[in-house]
Amino acid sequence: MPSLRSKLCRLIIKKIVAPKLNDLKSIDETRNYMERMAKYAKLPPNTNFEKITLSGMAAEWIYANTAREKRAILFLHGGGYNLCSINTHRELAAHISKESGARVLLIDYRLAPEHPFPAALEDAITAYRWLLESGLSGKSIAIAGDSAGGGLALATAISIRDAGDPLPSSIACVAPWTDLCLTGDSIKTKSDVDPLVKAQSAEAWAKNYIGENDPSNPLISPLYANLKGLPPFLIHVGTDDMLLDDSRRIAQKAKDAEVMVTLKIYDKLWHVFHLNVKAIPEARKAIAELGSFIKNRFE
Repeated sequence: MPSLRSKLCRLIIKKIVAPKLNDLKSIDETRNYMERMAKYAKLPPNTNFEKITLSGMAAEWIYANTAREKRAILFLHGGGYNLCSINTHRELAAHISKESGARVLLIDYRLAPEHPFPAALEDAITAYRWLLESGLSGKSIAIAGDSAGGGLALATAISIRDAGDPLPSSIACVAPWTDLCLTGDSIKTKSDVDPLVKAQSAEAWAKNYIGENDPSNPLISPLYANLKGLPPFLIHVGTDDMLLDDSRRIAQKAKDAEVMVTLKIYDKLWHVFHLNVKAIPEARKAIAELGSFIKNRFE
């Protein structure tokens, strides 16, 4: 049963946030709106952050005082590959650091439509290899992400597996976008139920990211990838999430490939409800579960 606070939060998102997020008239205006919203974020006490430049890319370390120096999470933010930034996901990253006991590295990977596939993937791989080069072992690194960032996390893991790089200890995905062919039933059936994102927006964002490529390319849509040999991964999604079927199907595919996967479906919750961590208890509980999963799989 959803909490009263989550019901109120859902209403606010539907009436105030969603109309701006799903306005496809100007991507710059939507980006600016998301940045303005990010100013209301509140980090938990004893959170530190350090801005860095990584191979010419803006990045930021975010970590609780209790985070261990030799444990890191590469977090890839969502936003349909078109929107969002370090700023929009700093609060979520800070709570994940607190719950996992690891430092979180957020990167401003290149966005579509200015930079279609494979730009975001190249930047994510660069960041992961930078962590390895800094002296961390793969077993001391996790990869996580939400929505498009969740799909990108899987694509990054697939890429580094195929390249022979050391694999991360785990992957954690919040409502991952795994099928940019948009074949999941929930894209249609949940579009009017999910208070945050709509099918029309997903179609536009997918087109911008795919560019001239095949949307079934496994590094664009991990649902079509060979998942064998990937590290254990966790998937969180809500029953009212437009990408519910993307999560269900990738979890089943992982099981078929004999990959250890945990799928947690939260009743009556929407797309990436974790972002509402300061507003609803369900988000705080989910982040604690995600952090525990990551923490327990570090070397």
